[in-house]
Amino acid sequence: MSAPALGTQATDDTGIRPEAKPTRVIVTLLGGLVALGPLTTDLYLPALPALTRDLGSTAPAVQLTLTSSLIGLALGQLFFGPLSDRLGRRRPLVIGMAVYTLATVLCALAPSVPVLVAGRALQGAAGASGLVIGRAIARDRYEGPAMIRFLATLGVVSGLAPIFAPLVGAQLLRATSWRGTFAVLAVLGALLTLGALLRLPESLPPERRQGDGLGTTVRAIGGLLRDRVFLGYVLTSTFAFGALFAYVGGSSVVLQTVYGISPQTFSLLFATNSVALVGFTQLNGRVLAQRLDGVLLMRTGLACVVVAGTALVLCTAVWDTGLAGVWPALFLMMAGMGVVLPNSAGAALTMAPHAAGSASALLGLGTYLCGALVAPLSSAGGHPSAVLLGVVVLGSAALAGASFLTLCGRKPTV
Repeated sequence: MSAPALGTQATDDTGIRPEAKPTRVIVTLLGGLVALGPLTTDLYLPALPALTRDLGSTAPAVQLTLTSSLIGLALGQLFFGPLSDRLGRRRPLVIGMAVYTLATVLCALAPSVPVLVAGRALQGAAGASGLVIGRAIARDRYEGPAMIRFLATLGVVSGLAPIFAPLVGAQLLRATSWRGTFAVLAVLGALLTLGALLRLPESLPPERRQGDGLGTTVRAIGGLLRDRVFLGYVLTSTFAFGALFAYVGGSSVVLQTVYGISPQTFSLLFATNSVALVGFTQLNGRVLAQRLDGVLLMRTGLACVVVAGTALVLCTAVWDTGLAGVWPALFLMMAGMGVVLPNSAGAALTMAPHAAGSASALLGLGTYLCGALVAPLSSAGGHPSAVLLGVVVLGSAALAGASFLTLCGRKPTV
């Protein structure tokens, strides 16, 4: 299988015109679904100390609630993605969101950490339905640059959600407890369940669905993994997200501890870098992807991330430049991510019109597993380290670049 060249606008056999513009209802619903993962993991983070005290537990034990959620988000996509290829998008999505809502209520009422860990795992697995099926719906409905534009729109939502989730969570704690945070997520889950049930049309007609049975699902996933170019885009996306998770998971502690900046200064730096991610995601979707070759975009974006990682290592391990060198490097990394992430995801989904759910699942599985492994590495030595943060970013970026260059070759992206 091969990805169509940039600019392809031919209508595929979904029966939906690639150039059709998404309605506000579709954008709102799918935006809420893709934001649900970051909100699920990040909204309650400011409440972790209070949660630890209320349940009479320890910080390491409470950290398991975050780990279990990430594992659930990763494995849940591997379940719901292929399932949506077999049953259509709406039914698995509605069921997944209903289970998410119930699991979130369980988290809000949890009497102990073990119960909360179990509830978080179920919450993450069910919430994964929105992430994976949302991307599959984008593939069902759009083609070529139209899909990149739509993914860029969803990318803004998913990029802003982890930025604002802790801020919103902190404000919620002024009016309620950590249990109230989960109550808010339960209400959001209920609204998205109703929205998917009442306002989201089915995007995968019966004639395009996979056959029944586990064997069909396994064969579809196996076929995707055997495709060298598809695997290359998945690995490129996975390792690029590794660099991003290293930054998101380690920058707060590293920048405040190593460089002594205030929480307010860190928030300003984090917000500025996030503007780079969101801005270049939009620029890519609305301008670059329609005018430039996809391979050129991928190489340029990956080069920016590799250069940023190299600069981080040099500015921390070789030259002591302080924030004067570290902040521009992080800004460049986030700008490169705004090009790499939507193009790699769009190319992978374009190559799997017959199994968009499974393709979306493989993209999400790699993302969250890599994030769970990479996020704590900047403190692997027992203390926050700017050098380790730079090494992890550079290593992840190098692996992403190597995956693209060795596996994707000259195959054009979307």
